[in-house]
Amino acid sequence: MRDELKAKLLLPEEGARVLCAVSGGADSMCLLSLLCDLGVYTVAAAHFEHGIRGGESLRDCAFVSDYCAAHGIPCFTEHADVPRYAAENSLGLEEAARELRYAFLERVAGQEGYDLIATAHNADDNAETMLLNLARGTSAAGLCGIPPRRGKIIRPLLGLTRAEIEELLEERGTPHVEDSSNADESIRRNRIRRAVMPVLRELNPAFSAAAARTAAHLRRDEDFLAAQAEKFIREHLDGEGIPTAALLALHEAVSSRVVHALLGPGAEEKHISAVLALCRGSERHELFVPGHRVLCERGRLVIDPDDGAAIPETPLAPGQTIELPEVGLEIRCALAGEAEIHNSFKTYRLKYESIGGKISFSSPRPGERFRLAHRGCTKTLKALFAERGMTGREKRLTPVFRDETGVVLVPPFGVAERCLPDGNGGELLIMIKKL
Repeated sequence: MRDELKAKLLLPEEGARVLCAVSGGADSMCLLSLLCDLGVYTVAAAHFEHGIRGGESLRDCAFVSDYCAAHGIPCFTEHADVPRYAAENSLGLEEAARELRYAFLERVAGQEGYDLIATAHNADDNAETMLLNLARGTSAAGLCGIPPRRGKIIRPLLGLTRAEIEELLEERGTPHVEDSSNADESIRRNRIRRAVMPVLRELNPAFSAAAARTAAHLRRDEDFLAAQAEKFIREHLDGEGIPTAALLALHEAVSSRVVHALLGPGAEEKHISAVLALCRGSERHELFVPGHRVLCERGRLVIDPDDGAAIPETPLAPGQTIELPEVGLEIRCALAGEAEIHNSFKTYRLKYESIGGKISFSSPRPGERFRLAHRGCTKTLKALFAERGMTGREKRLTPVFRDETGVVLVPPFGVAERCLPDGNGGELLIMIKKL
């Protein structure tokens, strides 16, 4: 490998055990072959077959497995029905695929003892991500691009362009497969890649490198401002609130980050602006933002995520319709074939024979665990809620359905693995609508 290309690689420390996410495409095959050939890492491949592209998807899985077998590389594979998982959990295909893929990678890394998970994102991917975020409107954090490292996940190729990766593949004679969906311009990233990036490269042939420098500068500034906000919260939050005078004395670049941190990851710019405007008022005021009651009085800002709303323990049986106006839900239960399906309801299907005894639902209970279908692992509800960035109020207003054995359904995540219909026997429908 040429020295100038090797210098662009963001490699982990020698001796690391690295699980490499391999789709079979150019980027991931380049990453796998480079990590193996460097000879200083313990490397394995992990391929997640999404069940989206039919025979082509199975071809990719076979290609990766055969390549690894021929080169003595441990290879872990998993098949999933992403379209079904997306439908069951009201997710887009891309979001569902990403959620299941990363869950698979983290599970394999944990079970097999790998220190790091390497993905093959490159400099062009980073530039495309920045443009996508810019197009829909974002904060400085959204323009920081793809981080070189996030927890156990590393991205060694982030300094290389797609063209440089293709040169390396040709030089090394490394094979790869093409994903036909890369030509589908109904996918926003593909439109950016095929229509926008060429124009920007006409203006600056090194556009991806320029975008990477911009992202690095923004990431540096974002880290500093976020640290200032965290320091302010540590020094001024007393468990009940923070002094508004001290908050308003901050530069708005910091005060807005303080409010964002207090409201949680779901906070939008309009919510943050409303809270800061509340602090500037001279009289007692309050407002409600999603999941929070915000109160400003006697010179203090109090953000209360707990308004007391909760779902009581409620029995449920086929044929019942239960309205919970205090939490804004209507819940119906029926046997398949005995009820009309309405588009206004989100419908979950459970294998009737798997239900053990009576069904009931309520707000989550402390310490509850759930083996969600298609995840292949058991997680606490607390961990699942954290993955979605749910507020305390959102968690309390999530109905958890149980039989006498345990949890059978948690919307919006889906049904328990043991209750997943298999086409044999009857199905129980649980339908939920927001009032």
